[in-house]
Amino acid sequence: MSNVPPPPTRADDESSASGPTRVVAPESGGVPGDPMSVKSQILSTAAGALQEFKPLGNICAFLNAFHIYADDRKRAVEAFHYCGHLNEGEFDCRHARNAKLIGVEYMITPKLYEALEPSERRLWHSHVFEVKSGTLIMPKPDLVPEAAWEYAENKEMEQVIKLYGKVYHFWQVDRGDKLPLGMPKLMTSVNDPDSVPDFWEKVAARDNRLKANYRRKQEARKYIPDPKIHFDADICDTTAQI
Repeated sequence: MSNVPPPPTRADDESSASGPTRVVAPESGGVPGDPMSVKSQILSTAAGALQEFKPLGNICAFLNAFHIYADDRKRAVEAFHYCGHLNEGEFDCRHARNAKLIGVEYMITPKLYEALEPSERRLWHSHVFEVKSGTLIMPKPDLVPEAAWEYAENKEMEQVIKLYGKVYHFWQVDRGDKLPLGMPKLMTSVNDPDSVPDFWEKVAARDNRLKANYRRKQEARKYIPDPKIHFDADICDTTAQI
């Protein structure tokens, strides 16, 4: 989606939550089933023109990053995030028209996170490394000037860096599954890139495809303060036992 406007600036209301983030794989081919018939295409087009899709109207940010499996930290999956506000403290975060919906991530403010039970807090991850490393990006629309987009992206990162995320993937596309099989998998953010084989090569390939530069983003985000990360977060970095 190339015409995504800069996201609105959020108020720093610690009582709010941010909303679910629908997570999709970069490519969507290989799903079993027959091609859409002409009848189905017509019905789909007509429904799209006539029906209301109010939940999708809440989408306010488009992000890209990598998730790793909580129980297998060597497996990294690139994921596009389409994010919408549920309220001022919670976000919901999914790229191509026919992309697979592979998971959902929720992001919440520190105030909400700290009120959770310790066993629940262990399921959530921080976004500090993703932001400061330049691996979390907002893909830039072609017609938007680089400087303007960098400003908008950095304003978004100023907020995201404070949030905690909880993400489950339903579809293990990295192992070639044609359908969402088995139980949902708890995922987490990358905080130790050395633990993920060829991680920086994956980031470079992503950047080349989306015309981004994580090194430039690292420099541009140095001014963003590092928030203190709660000791219960990112527990997957030290143990696979949740």
